[in-house]
Amino acid sequence: MQNIAVIRLVQGKLAWYSPGASEEPRWLDQESAREQLRAAVSQRRAVPVFAVPGADVRLLHLTITPEEKKHIGKSLPFMLEERVAEDIDSLHFASCPLDRLELAVAVCTEQKMAEWHEQLADLAVINQWLPEPLLLPWQSGEWCLVLEGDRAVVRTGRCEGFAIERDMVPALLAGALQESGEPEAVIIYGAEQAADTALLPADLASKVQWRRGNLYAAMLISGQPEPPLNLLQGAWAPRLPLGRWWRQWRAVAMVFAAAFALQLGATYMDYRNLKRDNLALRQAVQESYRQAFPRGQVVDAEKQLRRQLDALRGSAQSSGFVSLIERVGDVVANRPGTSIASINYNDRGNEMRMNIVAGDFEDVEQVRAAINQAGLEAVMESSSAQGEQVRARLRVGERS
Repeated sequence: MQNIAVIRLVQGKLAWYSPGASEEPRWLDQESAREQLRAAVSQRRAVPVFAVPGADVRLLHLTITPEEKKHIGKSLPFMLEERVAEDIDSLHFASCPLDRLELAVAVCTEQKMAEWHEQLADLAVINQWLPEPLLLPWQSGEWCLVLEGDRAVVRTGRCEGFAIERDMVPALLAGALQESGEPEAVIIYGAEQAADTALLPADLASKVQWRRGNLYAAMLISGQPEPPLNLLQGAWAPRLPLGRWWRQWRAVAMVFAAAFALQLGATYMDYRNLKRDNLALRQAVQESYRQAFPRGQVVDAEKQLRRQLDALRGSAQSSGFVSLIERVGDVVANRPGTSIASINYNDRGNEMRMNIVAGDFEDVEQVRAAINQAGLEAVMESSSAQGEQVRARLRVGERS
């Protein structure tokens, strides 16, 4: 635990153990100590951990099924309801996995959580609240005891431990012997070897390894807390400091909002102006189109005008109206007494229907034959006598 600053309650007063410092805790009722803690945390020289008093938290081991694991966050209090004496609504439950279907669980009262939160409110941000017994060093087959004055902190397993009054140590260790069996070694940290070792049951006397020191001395040889059973879960989970961020960035946010509002207003005005100009242009286009083609529906004026111009453009490469009328006109012009009465042109089929007036039926047939010789295809649709002349209707188009 070389980079962990442990904050704990000692005789009701907050104190902290800085990494690599002296054994004695620094009392946080002194402003200088509080400033030192804040500086160490802000400079990332230490990770703050609150040692939740072992006397106020109960550690449990729970085995679950795969189905229970899916909803463990909501069902955990009800699964442990028979193992606690208090109403589960007044308790706070925290858990972390030990194995795929095994959990380490810590239980304490909501009232205690609120009290600790209030006591730590003026310190640096502490995002880890770990049960005090789990800060002690531990390995399989060992127990660890720290005796400080009239208190004792005990760890008997991976997620087993407690903090009690010194006089209660013999009774609880005897119970632990019956429950979990005899350990291979018992590590004791204390001040008086004879008095400390006398607290253990006789069965454990040969397994004692006594060392002079306190909780800080024990933590020096401990690694990272394992399991990382953090009580800050559920409603007590750390929240983002939105209020502090808002106070820091409020002026910038207001300037940004004002600039955004101005930009939005300018964009809207540009949109209105462009919309008005677009409507005016569309109206002008329609008016121009109507000047050339008064009738018909306007869908795409530009496309429709191009199609009409292509049809009327007459060229060597196209067979539009001008090309047709030019060749048909040459034929009719060379037949005296023959004239064109009307023309109806279809630009899609590039063909036209025309009514001609000739002297007799033979003249009509000669006109039709001459049109065919000009490279076109002329089909007579009807003919009728009109006084001394003949009126015929021809369909003329490009030869297929």
